Amino acid sequence: MIRSGTTCANEMYFFPDAAASTFEAVGLRALVGQVVMEFPTAYGNGPADYFAKARAMFTKYKDSSLITLAMAPHAPYTVSDASFEQVVALSREFNARIHLHLHETEAECVDSTHKTPSMMCHQSAEHCRPLKNMQRLGVLNDQLIAAHMTQLTDDEIAAVAAAGTHVSHCPTSNLKLASGLCRVSDLLAKGVNVAIGTDGAASNNTLNMFAEMKMAAILAKAESKVSTSVPAATALRMATLNGAKALGLDAKIGSLEVGKFADIVAVSTDCVEMLPMYSAISHLVYAAGRENVSDVWVAGKRLLANRILTTIDEVEVKQHCKKWHDAIRDHHAEMIASK
Repeated sequence: MIRSGTTCANEMYFFPDAAASTFEAVGLRALVGQVVMEFPTAYGNGPADYFAKARAMFTKYKDSSLITLAMAPHAPYTVSDASFEQVVALSREFNARIHLHLHETEAECVDSTHKTPSMMCHQSAEHCRPLKNMQRLGVLNDQLIAAHMTQLTDDEIAAVAAAGTHVSHCPTSNLKLASGLCRVSDLLAKGVNVAIGTDGAASNNTLNMFAEMKMAAILAKAESKVSTSVPAATALRMATLNGAKALGLDAKIGSLEVGKFADIVAVSTDCVEMLPMYSAISHLVYAAGRENVSDVWVAGKRLLANRILTTIDEVEVKQHCKKWHDAIRDHHAEMIASK
């Protein structure tokens, strides 16, 4: 992420304490979500355990300059109404964002409406689309970061706008998983704050925000059939200031202004591939890539210097990756052999 110019990440999944401590160790800013699900995982044995761990995390990181915490109920199909109500209560208590996968697929919406038994049907007894249920439970508010949102009606877009909910648009993941297309142009037209996300490595692979910016700008034109949809300046804002606003950090980061933290990315434009350049903004979105990022600072600390990582031992990282790769490969082979 650092090499692609990321200075702040929005993270949600298992083992948030390990994620937060790693972000701090390398000097990267992050909003770290406290995952909630209805069933046991390697991280916790159920909702009560997840909520207890969330409280402990809010206490542990309350004075951190780099880490901000959020509640992260995974999705309507993995979280009950009762747990969502607790999420809202904790969000209010700690003034914390809520990060949720919402309306990611058509099956999620259709199966929930008809209460069709499936892994995508929401856990509520309500016969309705998940967003309607989130509205009923008070989850749809100005603290919510709704990821994906590929299945939206006009009325739902109006409801999102009225609630002040933020949308994290993950174009590459939505395409790779054939989830659908987010109506970004319509959301923006209604005043919704739309930011750009990558989703996780399993459904994105590179976590490359430059690639994601370009994809968001181009895909919006195809989805809306309007060539002027999401111009370069809008895509750049979605990847920077809109993202900071979604995380509740726009008073501190997201733009270069007096009084904000020195979270800065330097992009080299002196290579042949970047010439000629008539618009720096257009080039950042349509021509530049992670290979053009030369330096990155977070809170004034240089994390990338002339394309060299300063806080990460790459040799050690490669060794750890190989260790886990081999372990997973061997475990997979054993499972196949035992069948």
